[in-house]
Amino acid sequence: MSGDDELVREARGNVLVLRLNRPEARNALNPAMIDHLGHAIRAAESDPEVRAVVLTGTGDRAFCAGMDLRSFASGEGVTRDPDATVAFMRMMDGGARVPLIGAANATAVAGGLELLLACDVIVASSDAAFGLPEVKRGLFAAGGGTTLGRRVPLAVALELLLTGETITAARAYEVGLINAAVAPSEVLDTAVTLAETIAANGPLGVQATKELSRLALTDAAAWFERRAELQQVVFGSEDAKEGATAFVEKRAPVWRGR
Repeated sequence: MSGDDELVREARGNVLVLRLNRPEARNALNPAMIDHLGHAIRAAESDPEVRAVVLTGTGDRAFCAGMDLRSFASGEGVTRDPDATVAFMRMMDGGARVPLIGAANATAVAGGLELLLACDVIVASSDAAFGLPEVKRGLFAAGGGTTLGRRVPLAVALELLLTGETITAARAYEVGLINAAVAPSEVLDTAVTLAETIAANGPLGVQATKELSRLALTDAAAWFERRAELQQVVFGSEDAKEGATAFVEKRAPVWRGR
């Protein structure tokens, strides 16, 4: 399988579906996959027609098993494109400028769960399990897993991080790790429908909301300043006027992203 085949892209209107396509390796992340994900996110951010991205995997064995240790042990150890690496790491830190919807077709552990944590909302298979087993190997979840306490109660985050055990999709939903647990055959369509709902909203408002919501969890002072900046931009935009006009005229708004 070539690198180009390892990440499948599919446009569904204003929604871009990205599918990890290494089922033989449980969709693990090798350097080529990281490059392709980085490039895909950068392209989506610069394309005004893409207003939401759905991230899923191939098969029913795993959404993503995390880092491909065999690949790295064989000498592939670094990605090939520094710009793609930067974009990938920014995505993993929650900084992608386009909304990300995780569609966990199957189990997500270690770096696979960290990849889901980079998403803004998550739809998962009811058969999936979730965990961060790094401590069982004498390691820690270095790819963002230790931020889990931003998403779920701290006691739950520490349970997962310190025991290394997995939880079911049902419990993941109960504690707020995922937004929906559906039948395996319904995961992608449910995620795309959710993405379409997000994509139908004003892109400037969505982008500002995503950025500020994450910033509020990490830096209150920066959030306060950035909120004031974005309020000037978004509330004074053509889209803001269009939103009000469309409401008065009882029609769907036509967004221009400016």
